[in-house]
Amino acid sequence: MALTQPAHVSPNWPDDPRAPLPLDGSEREILTAYLDWHRATFELKCRGVRPEALSHAQIPPSTLTLHGILRHLAGAERWWFQMQFARREVPHLHYSDEDPSQDFDRLDGDVDEAFAQWRAEVAVSREIVAAHALDDTGVHLATGRPLALRRVLVHMIAEYARHCGHADLLRERTDGVTGH
Repeated sequence: MALTQPAHVSPNWPDDPRAPLPLDGSEREILTAYLDWHRATFELKCRGVRPEALSHAQIPPSTLTLHGILRHLAGAERWWFQMQFARREVPHLHYSDEDPSQDFDRLDGDVDEAFAQWRAEVAVSREIVAAHALDDTGVHLATGRPLALRRVLVHMIAEYARHCGHADLLRERTDGVTGH
């Protein structure tokens, strides 16, 4: 069967902004390309959705929303790159011991501000990655053990991949749009 378009372009996303994933390159190039691809995939899943629909749970009984996932991913960027790896003393985003699920459950904020905050967290994460070797370590706060940047990158790829799958279902349920 002949392909009529490059394999990375979905017919439902003809203006797909994602770069093709590398087939070779250094470990750093491949890990960061995959993480950035998944970040862009999540953003693509949200593109064109009305702000109020981003905060609407589409698949009962689940209360999961695109807005909640966005807030969660912003917090995950901060937690893994800044707090654990770089050992920065910054406050949690959308989390407290008294309300640990507020990233998913409290959607009272503006969606555009949530996207701006997520983009800012991603930018800081990229700066941290660029400034360190893959073997450099932070501290896994739950265990006190060393935490390699390589491990953080792999974890974040898995985190985004999981939530991109959730976003697929939520987006299709929101307006019927599918794509990868």
